[in-house]
Amino acid sequence: MNKVFRFLAMCAIGFAFATMSVSAQTYKTVDYPGATATLLIGGPNPQGTSVGIEVTAGFQHGLILTAAGGFTVIDPPGSTLTSPNYVDAEDVVVGNFLDAGNVTHGFILYKGHYTTFDVPGALATALSSVNSWGEMTGFTCLEDPTCEAPPYKSFTVSRRGEITSFNPFGAVSSFASGVNAFGTVVGTYTDSGGMTHGYQLCHGNFTSNDFPGAILTFNGGINPQGEIVGFYTDTSNVTHSFLLSDGRYTGFDPPGATYSNAGGINASGIIVGFYLDSANVAHGYIRTPRREGSD
Repeated sequence: MNKVFRFLAMCAIGFAFATMSVSAQTYKTVDYPGATATLLIGGPNPQGTSVGIEVTAGFQHGLILTAAGGFTVIDPPGSTLTSPNYVDAEDVVVGNFLDAGNVTHGFILYKGHYTTFDVPGALATALSSVNSWGEMTGFTCLEDPTCEAPPYKSFTVSRRGEITSFNPFGAVSSFASGVNAFGTVVGTYTDSGGMTHGYQLCHGNFTSNDFPGAILTFNGGINPQGEIVGFYTDTSNVTHSFLLSDGRYTGFDPPGATYSNAGGINASGIIVGFYLDSANVAHGYIRTPRREGSD
């Protein structure tokens, strides 16, 4: 299959099926030592590195987790709150941070060096992902400089640094969550009726997607095969993680979860996210497919 055909095939979608979690998965809970909350948000990259946040003594810091289980806490200079959102195959981390003036900025971390990224003229900026070509996604915050409240507007950054801002389908608010190596962008938007949906942008064409029967759908990440993860809220107002693969949705929750949110998926189908337990404590999780012949 050549690259052009593969890219076109990635854009073909259909949403006819939904199932709940399958048993052929293993889950690992991740907690940063001493933290009151641990959340995995992006990754894992091919080396198994993921990113997220940890909250200690009321302060939110960025977190890098290696495949071997090692933690590194990160904060851009001047940050009062840090949220790494994605890590690529070269260990480039992108995300956002809040400065002392309560303004949110995007950041890029590579080999220990931080670069601040702001969309020119924007009130505030957050970066959500970067692919192997250096293309990035993110969103600008239109009314709240802390980015805690909508409305938001999606944007992409080309490998040449060209910024394109957009709202799909005339949305009142949207943000781009991820872009894969083939340039397919996924994100989330809110329509004029206040309903939240997932979207995909491929070859300049938008497609909306919703988990069947859900009252809210949020696309969190996409892998090279075009598989999408995120979360949905059911009619009982309970939020679950989901995987969208080959036109089929699978909803799932780590054991003991009362809420769960999938943030990233790699080419091997390993998913990272976070969940709340019955005591309302947040934990990171890693969901790994069980291979044939494994115990």
